[in-house]
Amino acid sequence: MSLTVELIEYSEAVLSGEIISCKKHQWACQRFLNDIANQGTERFPFVFVEENAERFLDWMRLFKHRKGVLKGQNIEPHIIQKFVFGNIYGWIHKDTRYRRFSKAYWQVGRKNAKSQSLACVGSYELMALGEGTSEVYCTATKRKQARIVWEETEAMLLGCPDLKGKFKIAYGQIKHLKTGSIMDALSKEDEKTGDGLNPQCGVIDEYHAHKTSEMYDIIDSGMVARPQPLLMIITTAGFDLAHPCYSVEYKLISHILDPDNPYVNNNYFVMVNEIDADDDIKDEAVWAKANPIVCSYPEGVESIRRRLDLALEAPEKMRDFLTKTVNRWVQMREFGYMDLSKWNRCGQAFDIEILRGKNCIIGVDLSATLDLTSVAHEFKIEGKYYVLCHSFMPEEKLREKIATDKVPYDLWVDQGWITLTPGEVVDYAFVMEYINSTAKEYGFIPKELCYDKWNANMFGTEMTNQGYTCVDIRQGMPSLGEPTKNFREEVYKGNLVHNNNPVLAWAVGNAITKMAPNETFMLDKSKSTHRIDPIAAIINAHCRAAVIEELSIYQKRGMRSLL
Repeated sequence: MSLTVELIEYSEAVLSGEIISCKKHQWACQRFLNDIANQGTERFPFVFVEENAERFLDWMRLFKHRKGVLKGQNIEPHIIQKFVFGNIYGWIHKDTRYRRFSKAYWQVGRKNAKSQSLACVGSYELMALGEGTSEVYCTATKRKQARIVWEETEAMLLGCPDLKGKFKIAYGQIKHLKTGSIMDALSKEDEKTGDGLNPQCGVIDEYHAHKTSEMYDIIDSGMVARPQPLLMIITTAGFDLAHPCYSVEYKLISHILDPDNPYVNNNYFVMVNEIDADDDIKDEAVWAKANPIVCSYPEGVESIRRRLDLALEAPEKMRDFLTKTVNRWVQMREFGYMDLSKWNRCGQAFDIEILRGKNCIIGVDLSATLDLTSVAHEFKIEGKYYVLCHSFMPEEKLREKIATDKVPYDLWVDQGWITLTPGEVVDYAFVMEYINSTAKEYGFIPKELCYDKWNANMFGTEMTNQGYTCVDIRQGMPSLGEPTKNFREEVYKGNLVHNNNPVLAWAVGNAITKMAPNETFMLDKSKSTHRIDPIAAIINAHCRAAVIEELSIYQKRGMRSLL
């Protein structure tokens, strides 16, 4: 069967549902079929040259698998590799004969031959494309990461007898002896500006980890003099949606693939293998959407099964399972406290009147008079926790904080989520007045007021004098560990209701944790680069809400108090 027919039949099987695939994968296959139907026309001046595609696939077949169940065997490209690289190398302009795609993006789960594929691309662009004096760069922000694909290429070349004597490895470079082409690892740590670089090919592995597009831009800007360069990106999904892989690239490639979007870019190849938004991660049938190669053999499926079991047992591992295994983007930073998508699902515009006359625990975070101070109310009603939060900021610091924190504090003030207090420090009199006025206005019944008394003795003394039962919440693992973990569990189980407070959501997204050996954890203010005071106030309240609830259960059973 010819490669063209094979790719057409593959695309049709994907679209019919015979091959399990995600929506973007289906869109990529439909794009290929449309291109085949329109090739060589004035509107679409590109043609698919099967020989060009096969030439690259034959190059892949020269090398051996270095890991896994196929270790030692020559590579036979999987159908997904045939589709991806058949497209990249098969399409050319009908007049210039230069290749069509100058950029390519493949998002796929871990262990789906990403480094192997990039190594084949890098060595082909170095030795087999025929451009002459090529420069191929493996790029990353860290030197160690940049060398992963370079070292994979080195090992594959050294293990290929057909290429013996055709290259030299010295001083951290692979050099093709016939043409003088070189392959090098390039990282942000090398502090390259791009001056003097003339890349034929740039390979970017795990682009989701790049905090900026700096390395991407260095390679892309250096390619202007090349008639048919290639910028090749292979990545899993990531856990910071502010990084350029999601905020720029993923959104762009989604537009390119979407058949209902009028945006067209004929020079950018895209393939995305991910689970869809409404898929259940426990459903093994959907795993192949993100893992077309891994799910093609039993050992691969079993490895995913083990990873899921670990993630379900230890929520700290769930972020990596979602992003690296099933390829789902999440907003959850490294050591981040919570998946914001789960937090957002707990939000609803409930009527505050349902809390009237109810018992509550008040948590206060008085972390610094120059920054946010936050007050939280936590209620337990019919098995669910309801939380409210309000924050305070010194008026004279508003503009400064907008500039440094880069969030719309002024908007949040106008919306009523933040109260400004006069001067350059938070006036705690406003905090006390807020606690008193909300209790009076809505009939809240505060059972306890929880705070860290360090540097806040006057606040505690005054509130005690006003009749509140004040509780010192010591800021350490013994006091905060279990409540912090339990609060997240209640969110993940859907047992929490909040009123979509954007200041609180921002703080939840900022929160970083530090772990204890027994798998408990607490919020780590020293490593949280932005404010976490609102969620810290809620955790202070939850420390006592959970204890009081447990005491109530035991007392109802007629058992002795745990105090």
